[in-house]
Amino acid sequence: MTPKDDKNIPVPAPEDDYSLEEILAEYGGSLEHHLLRETEAPADPEPPAAPAEPAPAQEPETPPVPEPPPEEEAPPSPPPEPPSAPPAPDPLQEAERAAAADVARLNIPHPKPISLEDVVGSTVDAVMEESREPILPPKRGLFSRKPLEETESLPPPPELEPEPDPEPIGPEPTLWEAAHDARQLYIRRKHTVVLPLVTALPPTLFLLLERYQVKVPYWSGDREIQCVVLLVCLGLTALLCRHVFLKGFGMLLRRRCVAELLVSLSVLVSGLDCAARLLGGRTGGAMPYASVSCLGLVFAQWGVRRESKGNYDMLRAASLDEDPPYLVAATSQGACKQRGSVPGFFTTAARSDAATLWQTALLPAFLAAALVFAGLSSAGQERGGDFLLNLSAILPAAATFSLPLCWALPWSKLSEHLQRTGCAVAGWSGAQKISARRRMIVTDSDLFPPGAVQLNGRKLFAETQEQAVSLAASMARAAGSGLERLFNNLVRSEGGRYEKVDDFSFYEEGGWSGTIKGESVLMGGISFMRKMNIRLPADVNLKTGVFLAVDKELIAVFAVKYSPSENVDFAMKLMQRSRIQPILASRDPNITPSLIKRKFSRGAHMEYPSLSERIALSEAEKDRDLPRALLFREGLLPYAETVAGSLRLCKAVRRAAAISLLGSWAGTLLTFYLTSLGAYELLNPLALEVFLLLWTLPVLLMADWTGRY
Repeated sequence: MTPKDDKNIPVPAPEDDYSLEEILAEYGGSLEHHLLRETEAPADPEPPAAPAEPAPAQEPETPPVPEPPPEEEAPPSPPPEPPSAPPAPDPLQEAERAAAADVARLNIPHPKPISLEDVVGSTVDAVMEESREPILPPKRGLFSRKPLEETESLPPPPELEPEPDPEPIGPEPTLWEAAHDARQLYIRRKHTVVLPLVTALPPTLFLLLERYQVKVPYWSGDREIQCVVLLVCLGLTALLCRHVFLKGFGMLLRRRCVAELLVSLSVLVSGLDCAARLLGGRTGGAMPYASVSCLGLVFAQWGVRRESKGNYDMLRAASLDEDPPYLVAATSQGACKQRGSVPGFFTTAARSDAATLWQTALLPAFLAAALVFAGLSSAGQERGGDFLLNLSAILPAAATFSLPLCWALPWSKLSEHLQRTGCAVAGWSGAQKISARRRMIVTDSDLFPPGAVQLNGRKLFAETQEQAVSLAASMARAAGSGLERLFNNLVRSEGGRYEKVDDFSFYEEGGWSGTIKGESVLMGGISFMRKMNIRLPADVNLKTGVFLAVDKELIAVFAVKYSPSENVDFAMKLMQRSRIQPILASRDPNITPSLIKRKFSRGAHMEYPSLSERIALSEAEKDRDLPRALLFREGLLPYAETVAGSLRLCKAVRRAAAISLLGSWAGTLLTFYLTSLGAYELLNPLALEVFLLLWTLPVLLMADWTGRY
């Protein structure tokens, strides 16, 4: 019996009383209503249908069938069942009949019933079809210019840059053997400047006296005697300056064209010119240029001697100790003082300097130009007999007096200065490497060497004195700071011992933390303790104090005094004058730029990188590069003098080489122009010597500037 409400309307049964067929019927009815809503807005409105006739009262279970529209026939309704006993009205059947009447009125085909197997099968087929479809990339926006990226797979990690291959180190002698050989070579060349000057100056003095209308006996007016005197002076000077020929042709075997080679060739050409005049009987014409070649030999011999002196001073200082305390290496951040090994120093020092490389690139062109210009100014002007004369004038101008001095004089000045201060630079290559970036990495021990950091007092709160010193010394050793030496002395005097530190960490605020025997230990400055919420006494306020706390409880305070050194202050001023930027890589929490400004010159400015960079720079204890310089003294001053001197050396050599090569080119063009015109009175030997001496003066000044800092 179907329940009814008070108005005699059938009430549907509870949901738990529905059967499977009723649920499927209800699902079909909801689908019919869904299809009905989709067709409620037709494209062409139809005329309204005639109202349905009301159903007779005696048959409420049979819904009235609406009349079909005039243009279409309504589907025939099923024939009525024979009358029987009036059963109880079923609400589900009434709903189905109402839905069928609506479908018939709107001419909607009756949906087919859906079974449970069909529902499950269609669902499974849809899932399988989706799994077979490819995953399409997300659509790009209309105005997007970014390329599509695959977001499903993570990009591979970036490949690490391979470390540069170390520079090869060939077989090299020990520094002591190299210093001994350099000493023997310097002794052979030590007294080879005065005598050549004596033999080379007489022709120049005679020309100078004639310039001021002073008549010289057996010289003035006699070309034959002049050629004989010039040839004798040239031969004696060449014999005394034989090292110039050895170096010039020896460097040619190493595929290096240097100024000594051009000087040697000019001497040979001048000698041939004088000999040709004597043998050919042609003693008239212009004055030979043998006196210019004599002076060129003297300047070249001076350069050879000074280069030998610089090499000897460098190797003598480097051979003082087979295991020097420090060396200077070149890093990506600048020069760095490290502990390393000596092998490779001689290999670096034996490399060619910048002046030699520049001359090798340009002097062959000058030599070829001299030969061509000599031919054009003689045979080209129908004066073929003047070829040797013109070539003897152009070659000394191409090999100026200053070219052999560009490297030799600044190098000897710097080596002599550094040898007195206990340092040695590995030639041009070493100087160029450590001074290229104009930056120096400075650590705690550089600013405050041993003895500059002292204990000014201590105060204990919880632990005994021995325990507090042991904990502080263990933390200082684990940090590797300059305080290690200070607490090492305390451990020895107080009878403490070093403990093992686990989980050691640095803090950007200026402190360290670690675990010792299961206890958390903090050590640092006063600002670090306050940021770590350590309770401090009200009467303790130290700017350079070291505080020690165990398990968040203050146990000791050490008052540390940092005494500035005059040498360090002078080194800071030296770096400032040389425009070298120091990088502070300290591990001591008290050593900061503000402390350096208080202790040293006010103008001292130091770069203070982040904590990770400071630790990385201070940990560079093993040299990955060849040693560029050796240091045998503690402190910042020898380190700063080495880098600053190397910077001055590189500047002086480059500028001197540039000026000398410019003078060579100018002299080559000028002598070619005058010889092509035949203006030998303007281009007399004395005037050419003055011209070459004027180009030598700047090189002498720059060489003297190298050793003054």
